[in-house]
Amino acid sequence: MPKTYKITLLPGDGIGPEIIQVAIDLLKAIAPKFDLGFEFETALAGGAAIDATGHPLPEETLKLCQASDAVLLAAVGGDKWDTLPSHLRPEQALLGLRGGMGLFANLRPAKILPQLIDASSLKREVIEGVDIMVVRELTGGIYFGKPKGVFADEDGTKRGVNSMTYAAPEIDRIGKVAFEAARKRGKKLVSVDKANVLEVSQLWRDRITALAATYPDIQLSHMYVDNAAMQLVRWPKQFDVIVTGNLFGDILSDEAAMLTGSIGMLPSASLGDPEKPGLFEPVHGSAPDIAGQDLANPIAQILSAAMMLRYGLGEAAAAGAIERVVEKVLDAGKRTGDIMADGCEKLGCKAMGEALLAAL
Repeated sequence: MPKTYKITLLPGDGIGPEIIQVAIDLLKAIAPKFDLGFEFETALAGGAAIDATGHPLPEETLKLCQASDAVLLAAVGGDKWDTLPSHLRPEQALLGLRGGMGLFANLRPAKILPQLIDASSLKREVIEGVDIMVVRELTGGIYFGKPKGVFADEDGTKRGVNSMTYAAPEIDRIGKVAFEAARKRGKKLVSVDKANVLEVSQLWRDRITALAATYPDIQLSHMYVDNAAMQLVRWPKQFDVIVTGNLFGDILSDEAAMLTGSIGMLPSASLGDPEKPGLFEPVHGSAPDIAGQDLANPIAQILSAAMMLRYGLGEAAAAGAIERVVEKVLDAGKRTGDIMADGCEKLGCKAMGEALLAAL
């Protein structure tokens, strides 16, 4: 009997339904090779959910996600819903999923594929061999700290306030995720903070340093966030795993992503309690301008499915097989428009999916 997993699918908006279908087809094809089974159930999220129910994350969607083994999300959002109040916009589905599923750790890999090295804006000698994992704390820090808001001083002057705050348990749990990630990779961890001026970063550094005693096999170092931003561009090969707070991680993970040359190639994982489901999604947005035109690059979605297998379901062998299939197709010179290069064959979304299945 194959080991069967319940997967909730959230196609979302824009190109979401197109790219997630490619991932579904590949998962179905690879399942028998590793004695796996998948039970897929599709639910509404984002703009599609707003149109159908008036809310970006219906209660039944969240319940379905919570009851699954993993959640595979495509993309949400689009110009159509930009005029709605902020609490009703499609992106609120992401915040609702993070909170409702207890997802506090975001894993963002930035790996330079040799086939696409010339797509980067940096020199070959700077980025060749780069393989970075950014571990970002996802549910704390300045995005969630209180007090927050716009207030009036006694003289009527308006003042915007956001509070960067972390409790020791929040730091400890994200630190453990990062140390464990480093243990599975190159055993090097850089903790990024601003401890020279921020008290919250001083606590962050103290807690991460204390955790290091539990991981004697991991080489821990610390770096101020401004220096880390510079070093990512100057010599990114020095990094293996980076752990940092919500705000700094938001910025640095996007910077690391662009080392690769195309955001259309990058997956991500959001994790919480190891016994509960994680959320896996491409880094890119919903690209409504090309939706329905068979122009989307499905590879980030496919690699997100691979991360789901590896980090969410513990099926590393199946994940590796998907990753190798992607490289095989790229080796054959097959490209979507966003990663097109001279001498390559240009494919649409469906044709890229067919090429991946053929390679498998």
